[in-house]
Amino acid sequence: MKKLLFLLYFGWLALPLAQTQPLPRSTPHAEGVSATAIGEFVDAVNASDHEMHSFMLVRHGKVVAETWWHPYAPSLKHTLYSCSKSFTATAVGLAVQEGRLRVEDKVLDYFPEYRSQAAGPHWDELRIHHLLSMTVGMSPDPSFTIAVADSNWISAFFNTRIQHAPGSTFHYNTLATYMAGVIVQRVTGQGLLAYLQPRLFDPLGIQDMDWEKDLLGYEVGGWGLRLKTEDMAKFAQLFLQNGQWAGRQLLPASWVAAASSVQILQQPDLSARERAASDWLQGYGYQMWRSRHNSYRGDGAYGQYMLVLPEQDAVIAITSESDDLQGILNLVWEHLLPAFDHPDAQKQKTYKALRAQLQQQALAAPAGVAQSTVPIPSGVPFDLAKNPLQWQRVAFTPSPTTNEIAVAITTDAGTFTYHFAFGTWLLGSTARPGPYLAQGIKGYYVGLPPAQVAGQYAWQPDGTLLLHLRYIESPHTEVITCQFTPQGLKLTIAQSQHFGRNNVVVKGRAL
Repeated sequence: MKKLLFLLYFGWLALPLAQTQPLPRSTPHAEGVSATAIGEFVDAVNASDHEMHSFMLVRHGKVVAETWWHPYAPSLKHTLYSCSKSFTATAVGLAVQEGRLRVEDKVLDYFPEYRSQAAGPHWDELRIHHLLSMTVGMSPDPSFTIAVADSNWISAFFNTRIQHAPGSTFHYNTLATYMAGVIVQRVTGQGLLAYLQPRLFDPLGIQDMDWEKDLLGYEVGGWGLRLKTEDMAKFAQLFLQNGQWAGRQLLPASWVAAASSVQILQQPDLSARERAASDWLQGYGYQMWRSRHNSYRGDGAYGQYMLVLPEQDAVIAITSESDDLQGILNLVWEHLLPAFDHPDAQKQKTYKALRAQLQQQALAAPAGVAQSTVPIPSGVPFDLAKNPLQWQRVAFTPSPTTNEIAVAITTDAGTFTYHFAFGTWLLGSTARPGPYLAQGIKGYYVGLPPAQVAGQYAWQPDGTLLLHLRYIESPHTEVITCQFTPQGLKLTIAQSQHFGRNNVVVKGRAL
């Protein structure tokens, strides 16, 4: 067995460098797709409340449409949120292939030191495949509560009661994914990134990825992976090709079939008609959702999608920020599904129009003007009242020669300076963690590099300064509204993951 594992491991390392090429490009017409329908999809997205960041459509293994809404760009990674789960499950599949574990194995067998503290019944029934199929039986999902309160998530997981027999019911459980990832890391002696690098990422030509870790040093598995849009499309394409890539079987076809098929129905008592209205009621596989129209997907919070359409021989990758995830998929079904096998009659004209349209996508800038009659005391710090974000001071320094403003924000972690321009996004980076769904958990953002940001400002007629700070390797944005008064300063800080809720209002006085 050791010799077999040795050969398998170094077989992965020997994959040729030629496989690190990007996906081939083609035109919609050449692959039987309507360019007009693709353009209508982009128009519909822009007319909706969904904020799209990137979109890529692959047909017959070739990219036929791609766009990024500036300041998002092809070279940038994007937070995947729960799309990360599909990669963790794939690591399990590869470990199964190498004989390191079986999905039928008992979870407790991999954590003997925690056997005595496993709380309540059912623990001896829990298998790895229950972790993968969201059928652990814990209700409600304890993941966020544990991640916020505990530094040892493994111990806290075993301290949580299992109310339902494993395998009997679907209850979403991100910590279950974490535990599956920990098992892989324990049996391989490697982190998830290191283990997947020669087996998955290198063959697919995926580079420059990163993954958050917990305070024990494990990659968190259920979220925290960041990849580029094309990397997401490559992963989906690998599944569409039943685990084959450039003539090699990277992932067993049997694993692809198991991961993408129904392991459990979310609400089995619903009628077929009721289930037909939702892409979240079609069944769940191994860290993948079944979707309508005989498709399946990796799916992340705020609208991160790796959508596989076997009947159309197509995949779609999307990054976005939306609080209506079904709405994004509805637009895909309404505009893109009918586009397949219906190419346009005037192929050159429609393709030229689509190319021009895709090249000019950009997110809306804050409306207003470049200058204001309201004086800002340049470089003078404002002392801020106590607030949940732990901002202590803020100082504004307008440029005397350009339409730019530097804003220095002091928190309990230090002082961070951001640069904003009028009419264009000013790019930069920051070590201050930005808006995030996992904000508040123990050690979030551990192991990640500085965040890439883009800043733009605009003055309002009433003298209010709007600052938009986009964290462009995540879905999220901070909008800081600054009102200068004779008494000092009033800030309203909105983090976009709250969608207008939980804004922080804080007053300040000049020092």
